[in-house]
Amino acid sequence: MWKNLYSLVKKDCRMMVSGKFFLVAFGSFLIYTLFINFGYLNLMEAEIYNVYLYDPSGTQTDVSPLVYSVSSPEELIKAIAKDTSGVGIDACDGEPNVILYEATEKADQHRVDYALSLLHSDGEYMPEIVGNNTPEMKQRKEITCELLFIEIVAVGFLGIASVLFKEKQMGVIRVHVIIPLNKNLFVFSKVFLFLLTDLVFAVLMTLFNIGISETKSILPAVLIQTAILSLIVAFVGFGCAMLLKDFKQFSLVYLVTALFVVTPIFLAANTSVKVTWLAVHPFYHVYMGLKNAFFGMPVTNPVYYICVVCTVIVFFGMVNLVFRKEMGREG
Repeated sequence: MWKNLYSLVKKDCRMMVSGKFFLVAFGSFLIYTLFINFGYLNLMEAEIYNVYLYDPSGTQTDVSPLVYSVSSPEELIKAIAKDTSGVGIDACDGEPNVILYEATEKADQHRVDYALSLLHSDGEYMPEIVGNNTPEMKQRKEITCELLFIEIVAVGFLGIASVLFKEKQMGVIRVHVIIPLNKNLFVFSKVFLFLLTDLVFAVLMTLFNIGISETKSILPAVLIQTAILSLIVAFVGFGCAMLLKDFKQFSLVYLVTALFVVTPIFLAANTSVKVTWLAVHPFYHVYMGLKNAFFGMPVTNPVYYICVVCTVIVFFGMVNLVFRKEMGREG
């Protein structure tokens, strides 16, 4: 069995090389890494909020030089109306009252803490600590997680299908009908190679974009979630390639699947949009498991892993079934 498996893995590896899959994956890694380090972080560089203070009686005696003083309540309102991300502080009665334009709850609290900290540069006021990630590290983890998810869903799904369609055209599946070979090995070989590629890709993305020190603590959890996502995507791609006649039919299914998987997840996870049906969206839970792993909060709920194991077993059985049907047609 091991000899047969080795032969299949070697053959599938050659197919992936000839299809330039490894080259595409490595190119994606380079593009993503350059984008994160030289594009995204510069575009998303955290803004320092302007703080405006109205304090006619001079009750605030230890004000940071970063604070802009205004001479009237009207000027204070006008300043934050012009600078909607800024923060106004009215201290005319001796107590700092914060005025700002509403954004999101977390952002508003961040702005309030930042503004009040500037009134106590001696350290008397300590902002609430809500995490141990710097703004830059938070952005790095978020964008690395998102790009890794996109790579596996989009490129992985497309990659395994393209290899299978090429093999169908070459008559490889027809040959396997008559070869005395355990048919499960044919499925296992391909899924194993794509899983291994995705794990290596995850290691490189995490290491080069988050750093060695952070990677050491989060990598095991990241690899577990990457493996879960990779297996599900590989089985779905394998099944679609067996059920559909050609790559043209697959292209439409690929587009619909990618949009279904990616769009609602990113809307809910990265914006204020809340979609109630995401509670039953399987990829949403996998995505959040991956994202939480990047932030050092690995999934510990046993129900999640039981569902994952059951899903993988069911998908493996379904893929074997459609593969044997395809072999019956080819035979």
